[in-house]
Amino acid sequence: MTVLKSLGQNRFEGLEEVAALARSVAWGAADILRSYYRGEAHTGDLDIQEKKDGPVTAADVVANHYILDNLQASFGLQDFGYLSEETYKFQSKGVLSSPLAEPWIWIIDPLDGTRDFIDKTGEYAVQIALVYEGRPIVAAVAWPETEKVYYATKGGGTFVETRDGQVTPVQVSSRHNLEDLSIVVSRTHRDDRFNNLLQQLPCKNKKYVGSVGCKIVTIIEQQADIYISLSSKSAPKDWDMAAPELILTEAGGKFTYLDGSPLKYNRGDVNQWGCLIASNGHCHDDLCAQAKEILEKLDS
Repeated sequence: MTVLKSLGQNRFEGLEEVAALARSVAWGAADILRSYYRGEAHTGDLDIQEKKDGPVTAADVVANHYILDNLQASFGLQDFGYLSEETYKFQSKGVLSSPLAEPWIWIIDPLDGTRDFIDKTGEYAVQIALVYEGRPIVAAVAWPETEKVYYATKGGGTFVETRDGQVTPVQVSSRHNLEDLSIVVSRTHRDDRFNNLLQQLPCKNKKYVGSVGCKIVTIIEQQADIYISLSSKSAPKDWDMAAPELILTEAGGKFTYLDGSPLKYNRGDVNQWGCLIASNGHCHDDLCAQAKEILEKLDS
């Protein structure tokens, strides 16, 4: 079993070992998804099922089993809890009325961007995060079609690993004029309220990318600067945000609620309601203030 210990004040022993295992598992899950994506004979049919929160495929399920099996083999069940998109619905019949009790929680999305996976945009991701006291401390985000894994540890920075094993630190852009910043958005899933918000913000450049993980990667790769999530009838879940948040913040960016407060995970309700803003950090407070003003006018 891998040893992990909290030393207090956001200091931990054993994070590097945990991160190495997380990114190894992310690579394995990415290979599973790529084999389904390419329709290789041994993987069989996608078996797409339309669910209330979006489609689920055989690839989601197989990758989920692979991730859980590998993490549980290394960390066990005594001190570590596991919150996965594909399994949470079976816990408390889909409604977690209270947080998982274990001190360390793995939050997993085996296939973030299932619709993009089905539509073959190539913009889907594997997301694995370890959370302690509601905050992520280890994260791995694999973008299978680029054959890259982005990973971070609390206080240790963000790195990208390529298929040949080369590891490089990554950092957000230094762009600091709000009007010059680019917003990365989905091609779909945008209601009128969100579109009105985008139209009234001073930053007009847009980049269209699927998957939250892939969106955040475009920010730490300096191809965009801002991502905004605005819930309406539904909201993103813990597993959509936990791993992307850490790889962004450890690369120098910020990821908060509209009021500037930090995201919290494993609260019982897996929904991340409200307006969440991720950015390269340089105009974050101004961006939050302007978005708040616009939304107040739209809602009045």
